[in-house]
Parts: sequence; structure tokens; C-alpha cells
Amino acid sequence: GPSGTGKTTIFALLERFYEPAFGSIVLDGRDIREWPLPHLRAAIGYVEQEAPFLDGTLRENLSLAAPNVSDEEIWDALALTRLHDLLDQLDRGLDAPLGHHGVTLSGGQKQRIAIARALLRRPRVLLLDEATAQLDAVNETAMRDVIANVARSATVLVAAHRLSTVTTADRILVMDEGRLRAIGTHQELVESDDLYRRLAATQWIST
Repeated sequence: GPSGTGKTTIFALLERFYEPAFGSIVLDGRDIREWPLPHLRAAIGYVEQEAPFLDGTLRENLSLAAPNVSDEEIWDALALTRLHDLLDQLDRGLDAPLGHHGVTLSGGQKQRIAIARALLRRPRVLLLDEATAQLDAVNETAMRDVIANVARSATVLVAAHRLSTVTTADRILVMDEGRLRAIGTHQELVESDDLYRRLAATQWIST
């Protein structure tokens, strides 16, 4: 849906930063209000549009949320997020400094590192909040491949106003003015929902 329609609010509700005024949110058949809060949040990984970076090494940035992670687990996460190109550039491998706010990295590399960092917590659900919004077309395509790869081991929820990010999703939820207006695949929504069809036409998404 367009900006301001409630996509990020849904993520905040999932993580219980807010409690729903009515209705319920169910994870694994259980209302999330019945989950102990630490257990719920441990099951969720979150990647925002501009992920934070330490002025430290690649290893330090990857292990930020999982300080006891092994090098083997780090390498597995890097492989899953297809960061081989970055490792080829870094003379010191995992001990290479990334600079202030990751200044040595491209936008696509930053987002893939952020996803790898989230995966090291072994989440059951991965939330990507406009994670491709500032990427160019080449990097966005690479990120779609990464998301598809990650989806083999976790449930991935992507909030996006750029439709190209989500056209291959198993299920797309269309938001409009704080409400859910339609659910379906890309092709189903193009055929059945006026707002989605207009967004697809505006963004030149193949129907």
C-alpha cells in the first residue's frame, strides 16, 4: 500500500510495541498476548529501511544481536544473503572495519548485512520494513533473490510501497487508509482490486 496506510503499525503490533484495541493477532495458533514477551520478540527478526551500523568490523556488526554466535554460523548467514561479493572485497574478511555508519558499503550490501544479522538470531518470523525502498533496480533484484532464499527457513513479512519487491510473494495484503482491503497473489489482485491495479500500472509492473 501507499505510505501512511499502516504497514509499519502492523509490524509494531506483531512485536507488541502496541496492544490491539480489538481483535487478535495469532502466531502458531496462539494469541501473541499469551506469549511471554521475551519469547515472542526472540522469535522475530526485524530489518528497517536504514539499519544501524557500528563503527567496527564486519564481525562486530553481524554479531550485534547475537554476541555468542560462531564463525560458522556467520558464514552460513553470509552465504544465505549472498554476500560473497563483499567478502571478496575485504582483505581482512570478518575482521575488516566497515567505517562510520558502514560508509565503505553500498546500499545493497548494508541491507544484506542487516538481514544476515537478523538471521543470526534464528528468528521464526523475519520482518522487512521497506528494506528495499532506497535500493536501485539492480540491488533490488538481488534483494528479491535474497528474500526468496531466506523464506526457505523462516516466514518473511515484507512491508513495501514498491510493488516490484513483493510481486512473487505467496500472499499480498493490500492496505488502504489503515485498513486491509484485499488479499491475494499479484495476478489475483491485478484482476480484482482497483487500488492494486492502479499501483501496478503506475509502477510499470507487468500484469
